[in-house]
Amino acid sequence: MSLILIIFLSLVTIIVTALIIGLFTRKEYNIIREICIDTSSGIVFNYVKMLKNQDNFNKWVMVEPSMKKEFTGTDGTVGFIYAWNGKKAGAGELEIKHLVEGNSIETEIRFIRPFVAVAEVKMTTEELSENQTKITWSNKSSMKYPMNVLLPLAEKILARDMDISLGMLKNILEKKKV
Repeated sequence: MSLILIIFLSLVTIIVTALIIGLFTRKEYNIIREICIDTSSGIVFNYVKMLKNQDNFNKWVMVEPSMKKEFTGTDGTVGFIYAWNGKKAGAGELEIKHLVEGNSIETEIRFIRPFVAVAEVKMTTEELSENQTKITWSNKSSMKYPMNVLLPLAEKILARDMDISLGMLKNILEKKKV
């Protein structure tokens, strides 16, 4: 058997195996990360409800600082849309869908490019003490077949990036209280 045929059959086997695995792999994910920040819950909530502040701590937004951004509505209120379009960051928009003042902000992120997807993102603040707040960040979505084969890798990357972003948020807000 020629080397080219062996390589071709190996590739076909890998692809077919991945497609079969995708049939039995879950399609949904819900990643939840949290961190404690040594400042009041009011300061934390008022900072995270302003989507433009994500420019300062969100790892994904910081990938391409020069990307084009457009804003519709009043930041920190239901209906506000933060849209982006860049070479590295792709294109999409983030919209505030629901807000419980002092407690939680629910957003919908709509990716347009390099892939089409929609995710529900929620940030919740919980006062642990007068000067300590737990913030919980969740990202919930799904991946269609056959891309769902990549779900474990995507979850690992998203969780890592959310942890990095929360660490940057903690640093910003703990310095801000001084």
